[in-house]
Amino acid sequence: MDSQQSIKEAFHKLLTLPSETEWVEFKEAKNNFDFDDLGRQFSALSNEANLNKQEAGWLVFGVTNRPPRHTVGTNYRHQQPGLEKLKQQIAQHTNHQVTFQAIHEIMDQEKRIVLFEIPPASPGIPTTWKGIAYGRVHDALQPLSIEKIDRIRRGAAYEDWSAQTCSEATDNDLDPKAIAFAKSQYKNKYSQLAHEVDQWDDPTFLNKTRVRVSGQLTRAAIILFGRPDTTHFLTPSTARISWVLKDENGQERDYEHFGLPLILAVDRVFAKLRNNTYRYLPNSTLFPVEITQYDPWVIREVLHNAIAHQDYSRGGHTNVVEEPESLLFTNIGEFLPGSVEQVIRMDSPPEFYRNRILTEAMVSYNMIDTIGSGIKRIFTKQRERFFPLPDYDLTEAGRVKVRVFGKILDERYTRILIEKTDLGLWDVIALDKVQKKQPLSDAEFHLLKRKRLIEGRRPNIYVSASVAAATGTKADYIRKRAFDKQHYVKLVQEYLAQFGRARRADIDSLLLDKISDALGPEQKRNFVTNLLQEMRRKKIIHPLDGKRGKGSQWELYRPDAEN
Repeated sequence: MDSQQSIKEAFHKLLTLPSETEWVEFKEAKNNFDFDDLGRQFSALSNEANLNKQEAGWLVFGVTNRPPRHTVGTNYRHQQPGLEKLKQQIAQHTNHQVTFQAIHEIMDQEKRIVLFEIPPASPGIPTTWKGIAYGRVHDALQPLSIEKIDRIRRGAAYEDWSAQTCSEATDNDLDPKAIAFAKSQYKNKYSQLAHEVDQWDDPTFLNKTRVRVSGQLTRAAIILFGRPDTTHFLTPSTARISWVLKDENGQERDYEHFGLPLILAVDRVFAKLRNNTYRYLPNSTLFPVEITQYDPWVIREVLHNAIAHQDYSRGGHTNVVEEPESLLFTNIGEFLPGSVEQVIRMDSPPEFYRNRILTEAMVSYNMIDTIGSGIKRIFTKQRERFFPLPDYDLTEAGRVKVRVFGKILDERYTRILIEKTDLGLWDVIALDKVQKKQPLSDAEFHLLKRKRLIEGRRPNIYVSASVAAATGTKADYIRKRAFDKQHYVKLVQEYLAQFGRARRADIDSLLLDKISDALGPEQKRNFVTNLLQEMRRKKIIHPLDGKRGKGSQWELYRPDAEN
């Protein structure tokens, strides 16, 4: 809907709908509306739009809810913070970062109306708000019923690609070494069955782990155990891992492709990686700690996840890009749980799998950690090594990117983890965003502020003075303050360029509320005094008539003023 006229027509059509229409909701919202309630309405209307086969759900502000409806107007976010930030704020708490298709503002009877256009839930996946899927019964908002959840899932017309059988494939098309490796891993995971497993022949083992059904091999069996020349059974899909080596300038230096059987390919890929020894010096010792850049378990878990959750129907394969200080893993397919935070928070098996047979087989072969906890363990492993946490980039539709870091990015972050062993995982996740200069949610910002782990004003946040002192990073803290000084110099320059001159009171008003709260009121005033004198010495500004006392005025430096 592009034109104002078409939006107005849609609005008047919505007004005529009966009150029990479950994919439309009207609210007066004359001045404000609770943000969490807005999120719950978003989830409910998105799910109901899916169930009712609608192109969008609608939440309308500025209209009475009960028929006969009439416009009352709304001032909701008419001033700052306006409507433009709502899309990002909603996406932070929904699965798959779903947000509004559009937010429309129109005038009706000289009154402001706001229409939120909400996308229907994705096929097979209910839209959630903070981990809960909501729905509506007439005009009542409540958690989505099991029956409606099932209807959304069935609406995906979902078939497990990995469970489909390859009618022409035989047991002779499988690699015996790959099956033997899977058996050994199975016995490691289920040690109580080790003696029984030794009695199984290969077909029995494959039947027991459900990758062989009624004498026929599934696509999952070909992916994990197929001989290198059996890729044609998967055509047009591919099953491959590509390794690429890049230098400091991003130039490709080497590459290699690793094909079937993928259960053996992962170790071959890992052998290509330059997993060098990394040294760092803990704060309380003169002896360096030596560890490898990458934890082998973490690398294998990320690679195995990419194999398990790849969308093979789209011809996708896994890429591993080795850069000087990190590894980038990519694979095709939506990240079905929606967000990494949601996976860590729930710490339980997801309800929907793209390749269920393949995934469950890989769990039984000890390739993937207990379903639902692998990602959380990846984060915990990196935290225990005092390394940056992995970055999950889900911004590109239909693709998952995971970056694992092989070096320390910010020593202050590392020293905090060494010294403050009582930090929870959510504290560490938020601090990791600070070291990477990534935006914090309001909740994360207030959490770190409350614990005095950071200071400064967004977006210029850094480690607080108290933490710097506790972790031996005082020099870093002072350097950070010195860096911020350039920001204050620029503010004074811009003020003088705009207004020509300024009294000391004007400059105080400009700067004092922007200076770090680590300084007291008198220290802030002394900071401004020292800043002005330093700018004078550097011939950036000078005082009018040469006066530098309490009543002085300042202007930008002019060479002729010295004559």
